[in-house]
Parts: sequence; structure tokens; C-alpha cells
Amino acid sequence: MEGVVLQLENKKEYQKNLDELIESINSVSKSALIVAPEVCLTDYDYENLEKACEFSEYALNELLKIIDNQILALTLLRKKGDSFVNEAVVINKHRVVHSQLKHKLFRLGNEHLYLRAGDGSDIKIFEINGVKFGLLICFELRYKELWQKIEGAEIILAPSQWGLPRKRHLEIISNGLAVINQAFVLVANSSKADMASSSGIYFPMGGKIINDYAKIIETKLDFKELKFMRRYLKL
Repeated sequence: MEGVVLQLENKKEYQKNLDELIESINSVSKSALIVAPEVCLTDYDYENLEKACEFSEYALNELLKIIDNQILALTLLRKKGDSFVNEAVVINKHRVVHSQLKHKLFRLGNEHLYLRAGDGSDIKIFEINGVKFGLLICFELRYKELWQKIEGAEIILAPSQWGLPRKRHLEIISNGLAVINQAFVLVANSSKADMASSSGIYFPMGGKIINDYAKIIETKLDFKELKFMRRYLKL
């Protein structure tokens, strides 16, 4: 499986964000696993939440049209009843095959003032084509109890908008998650000036591929490495 993380600059120009995302999707393998940064289509545009949510629905329909054998994970600002939420969606074969609400909101960014948190019940392992996946959204990477909820996943997806002052934290945590859970961890972070970049693909053996200057980071995910580690340590 080809693993791809996108390191895009979230802008307030929604259509430009969508155009850049689609261009990136079209430039990689037609069977790739792709992770995009958190709220990459609208950014956290709190002043225009209704507009952002409307665009999210439009963009989701456009993405559903083009995602066939690829797998795409991203998060969207959406409206659920009277509340606004940050929802991760995973798309494959022209449909949403998994979704979950952000459970741990980042209070330093005032997310809790604008968004409703999920209860965490939808953070769980899900399968696509026989592969076990887990997903954590940005700040959720810091919570060890959430690591346990996706223990056994072979691939962990992490769409993020992680701040520059905590850049080293993102890299250390992602590497630790890959080693402890013996999984591939795909982190797609925003490349905005105040964000950490540090997007990368982390391996069960402790290796990593990161590049702060690349918009697209990709490599083959070799499941033999994962199986070797799990047999070797017998955890």
C-alpha cells in the first residue's frame, strides 16, 4: 500500500483549498492511502462557521465523486443539529466508510468555545480491505487512553493542525505511538506559518520519513515490517 501525507497550507479561501487538495489527490497513485491536514478546506474560520460548514458539504460531495480505489482521510467543519463539530471522514469507493467527531478539543486555541466535542465512543478500530485502521485528530495524540482504544490497528491516521511551539512534541509523540502500538502512523499537518509542519510517516521499527518543505510525502507501507515487529516482541 502506498501511504501519502499532504502538508498543505490551510487558507480562508475555501475553493483554492479544495482545488489544491484535488490536485494533490490526482498526482499520486490511484490506490494510495491519503491523509490531509485537519480542516484543510476551511481552516478554523470561526467568524464564518455557517459558511464553512456549507462549503464542507459541497466539498465532501465533490470528493466522493473522485475517490474510488484511493482512501482519503480528512476533517471537516460540519453542523450537527444546533452545534458545530470537527468531524473526521474516511472516504473509499465513493462513500464515507468511517467518521468520528473530535473528542479532545484544544482549549488553548479556543476550540471549545465554538465546537461541540464528541463523546469518544466513535474512536475505534475500523477496517478497509482487510486492513485495521485507527484515527486520532491532532491534540488527541497526547492522550494515552485514546492510544489504547485503537490498540491493534495496523495504520493510524492523524490529520492535524499542530502549532509550531510544540513541533518536537508532535514528532516525539508520533514516533512513540508507532513503536508502542507497533503500527504505521501517518501524520498530515498544516504548513501555515504558525504551524509545526512535521508531517510524516512513522514506522513500527522506529524509523520515519518527514519533510517540512514537501507538500506531498509518500512511501510504500511494508506490512512485512509490521508483522515482523509483532512476532519479534510478542506483545
